[in-house]
Amino acid sequence: MATILRWGLLGTARINTAVIGPIKASPRNELLAVASRETDRAEAYAKEWGIPRAYGSYAALLADHNVDVVYIPLPNHLHAPWAIRAAAAGKHVLCEKPLAMSLQEVDGIASSARAAGVVVAEAFMYRHHPRTLKVKELVEAGAIGELHVLRGAFTFQLDRPGDIRLDPSMGGGSLWDVGCYPINFARFVVGVEPVEVFGSQVVGPSEVDLTFAGQLRFPGNVIAQFDSGFRSQLRMHMELVGSDGTINIPQTFLPDSTSTLTITVGKSADILTIKAVDLYRGEVEDMFDAVVQGKPPRISLGDSRANIATLVALSQSARGGRPVALE
Repeated sequence: MATILRWGLLGTARINTAVIGPIKASPRNELLAVASRETDRAEAYAKEWGIPRAYGSYAALLADHNVDVVYIPLPNHLHAPWAIRAAAAGKHVLCEKPLAMSLQEVDGIASSARAAGVVVAEAFMYRHHPRTLKVKELVEAGAIGELHVLRGAFTFQLDRPGDIRLDPSMGGGSLWDVGCYPINFARFVVGVEPVEVFGSQVVGPSEVDLTFAGQLRFPGNVIAQFDSGFRSQLRMHMELVGSDGTINIPQTFLPDSTSTLTITVGKSADILTIKAVDLYRGEVEDMFDAVVQGKPPRISLGDSRANIATLVALSQSARGGRPVALE
């Protein structure tokens, strides 16, 4: 394996701009190629961003033996099919969240990755941020006593008719788009999987959820509550409630240059400031560590599978109007 990972972008989605800078800034990584369904579009994009190679199909990029790893920013329903094809082509994969839309798709990705001996990781960028790691460290150290409740939200106003996130055939809906973040955070901090979930949703004209509220019950009497949506102003936060105090994390999933968290115990409130880092650089470097150095990726396929299982169960609960148990 080369000492520099050479990347290809499967698509020209807006989210690409979040990883282009970190890949180029890393001495261990190189941005080599981009693909689009239209050659002219790929070539224009490559020229705009200084990418050496452009392909008029995703399959053509996967056939490039000089590409080591691909980044998949495609609509949700295309994540699993192209992750499977990329793995089968011998490419390592960093795929946007959600990794898949069903457990069967996750298992297909895992099978393809094992057969090809490649790394596949889900791109929850905030999981690599030092503030997220600090929160887990504080909880495990008993900084707020015994953890009882987690509350969180991720909402924003989506007012673009025809947006793919409003299309049920493309894996749309607020739960899968942004609700997956507080769910992922709660599972990470608690450290075990939920045993039961309950969800409720408000469905819009296109038949995707515009508002979703859910609850997760974990072993040890820990409860997590969250809401997600496309109809409210930008809200992005998590609160952890323990027997002795609380931790509040503003802008939980997109920490800015003054990344802070507040620990309150009794009448004492301490504000911790975490050193700013490039939010997306962590997932790029994590991929290098996993592929070249053989380290486990920070977000394993087992972790991703458990997150998808929770999302699927919440969707089932909202449709059926009753709690759903997880195995």
